[in-house]
Amino acid sequence: MQKALAHSLSIVGCNIALEDFSKAPLRPDLVRSVHSAMAKNKRQARGVKFEAGYETAAASWGTGRAVSRIPRVPGGGTHRSGQGAFGNMCRGGGMFAPLKTWRRWHRKSNLTEKRHAMASAIAASALPPLVMARGHRIGEVPELPLVLSQGVESVQKTKEAIAVLEALGAGADLQKVKDSKKIRAGAGKMRNRRYVMRRGPLVVYSEDDGLTKAFRNIPGIELCQVDRLNLLQVAPGGTFGRFIIWTQPAFDHLQQLFGSYRSGAALKSGYRLPRPLMTNADVAKIINSEEVQAVCRPALAPARRVGQKKNALKNRQMMAKLNPGALHRAKLRAQAQQEGTQAHAQKVAAIRARAEQAKKSSKIGKIFYEELTAAYQPSVESESEDEE
Repeated sequence: MQKALAHSLSIVGCNIALEDFSKAPLRPDLVRSVHSAMAKNKRQARGVKFEAGYETAAASWGTGRAVSRIPRVPGGGTHRSGQGAFGNMCRGGGMFAPLKTWRRWHRKSNLTEKRHAMASAIAASALPPLVMARGHRIGEVPELPLVLSQGVESVQKTKEAIAVLEALGAGADLQKVKDSKKIRAGAGKMRNRRYVMRRGPLVVYSEDDGLTKAFRNIPGIELCQVDRLNLLQVAPGGTFGRFIIWTQPAFDHLQQLFGSYRSGAALKSGYRLPRPLMTNADVAKIINSEEVQAVCRPALAPARRVGQKKNALKNRQMMAKLNPGALHRAKLRAQAQQEGTQAHAQKVAAIRARAEQAKKSSKIGKIFYEELTAAYQPSVESESEDEE
């Protein structure tokens, strides 16, 4: 039984029963495969023009001309005539295996597999170890699944939404999202995808009475209507364990979407929750039990594998093995380039100290040079004798 937390600072004591969909077997392999197929469905066709490199009436000159047999551009009066064409080794020719626009960009997914993957992802979102392993900061969250009362769907202001999240212990996760914002590595920064940041909580609601406008501008927050649950949001990157905040009507609606082991889903024709194939998932305990070990043959000695030689100058792990302090020094060098770190402050201080020392040395050297040149200047008496 889970408590439904009010969107205010107080806790409402109405209990919510965990249905069978929260006990669905965890299938990371199924979630990853379905996510991989679904993520491909938003790709747009791209590639080179189908006749690029073949827009000339080139033909080979044949043998006996003391030139290669590559097709050559016809005509005359220009440098282009007689040049090789069509081949991927020719300037202006076609490329090998060009990317066609009619390739199979999208993938079809089995409907039952998608439903099983969604049930598995929702069940994983109720387990704190998996949510924390995914990177969410839920140390101050009172419980999972986190279910709020229906009143949170009528929140109108963003500052009220932030106050609700901070009161529920999600402030650390929001701060993690803010701190993770950085410029994208790669050419995407020039294509309107300049910044990247981590994912924050997913808010699932039933009725939008102002909830979406209140939460939509908070960095990292994503919203989803319970009838439109998407695996790309519930398990981003194909890894389940998303920190999900439910409203009470949305959480109650899951029973109609997924049903139970005793009856099918009311809103999904012919669908039943997957049953776990193992009653005991502790495989190591089963294999190491006396009953199994008594009938197993002795373990075979594995074949000795020759280790692969790796270049320590190109392989960081090999360099760390040969020189244990290499990774630490590389980390210090990276910190020295980042403003706000102690290493960067020490580097700036050292540069300024060297500049100050060089300034002092320059003054001393100038004085020494003046004294040295003064020692070789002729005196006044010698100058008068020379004039006489």
